[in-house]
Amino acid sequence: MSTTGTEPSPASPLERARSRYGERAVQVVLVAAALVSVATTAGIVISLVPPTAEFFESVSVAEFFTTTVWAPLFEPPAYGVLPLVTATFLITLIAVVVAIPLGLGAALYLSEYAHARTRKVFKPILEVLAGVPTVVYGFFALRFVTPALQTYLPAGLQPDIFNAISAGLVMGVMIVPTVASLSEDAMSAVPQGLRDGAYALGSSTRLVAVRVVLPAALSGVVASFVLAISRAIGETMIVAIASGNKPALSFNPLDAMQTMTGFIAQAGSGDLPTASLDYKTIFAVGALLFLITFAMNFVSARLVRKFREVYE
Repeated sequence: MSTTGTEPSPASPLERARSRYGERAVQVVLVAAALVSVATTAGIVISLVPPTAEFFESVSVAEFFTTTVWAPLFEPPAYGVLPLVTATFLITLIAVVVAIPLGLGAALYLSEYAHARTRKVFKPILEVLAGVPTVVYGFFALRFVTPALQTYLPAGLQPDIFNAISAGLVMGVMIVPTVASLSEDAMSAVPQGLRDGAYALGSSTRLVAVRVVLPAALSGVVASFVLAISRAIGETMIVAIASGNKPALSFNPLDAMQTMTGFIAQAGSGDLPTASLDYKTIFAVGALLFLITFAMNFVSARLVRKFREVYE
């Protein structure tokens, strides 16, 4: 017996599938996390801009960026930020000279030379250094590294009690795990087929690591470098303890000097009136530090996109 009219077509499996509430919940959580990050960045900018603008109403931009004396808490005050910027980049340079060779070498070893069991043991041990409080690194630099340098360096090259070289060396050790861990992750993501092809052509492990794996993971390696440099620039406790609070324009790493973060820590821990110009110097230096870090991250993103390799 035939029926007239059209019968509804059976629902497809996708239509019959129940809504996945768990995935929607995860998506909501991830979106909320992203919005919190954006809101935090916006909050930092909003908190820095008004006091910084009020600071530059009293101090000219030319004086701030071109003069070489920083003494905002003395009479007469001086607001030349160059000593703080020079000390920040000098100590960061020392840290980078230590961290990049050690971190990249550790990453190459763990990725290309170490056995699986060795990697499982050594990588967590290496990453433990990232969990050590920075105040411990600061006291280590002050009580161990500086006396060792004063003991073993020849006369005339011995550093002051507070100096840039000990702070830079210890800061370099602190950021080694950042370079090593992120670089090793990038190298481990390189397809094994690239290695097998190079070995099939008779390449040694060194050639495979340097000529194949490292170029293929270059974007991740560059990102690890920039992240480590950003962390070194923003480090506070090591420089506050080991490098001193003397804002002097010097390129000698054996001298005491003060970084931007060191000044912020020193001034922020004092009893400065919140409406005073001295208090607003904290925000001016903080805004400059924020701009430097933002510029580095922007350049890092461009470099990562330029050198990124995509494999299927």
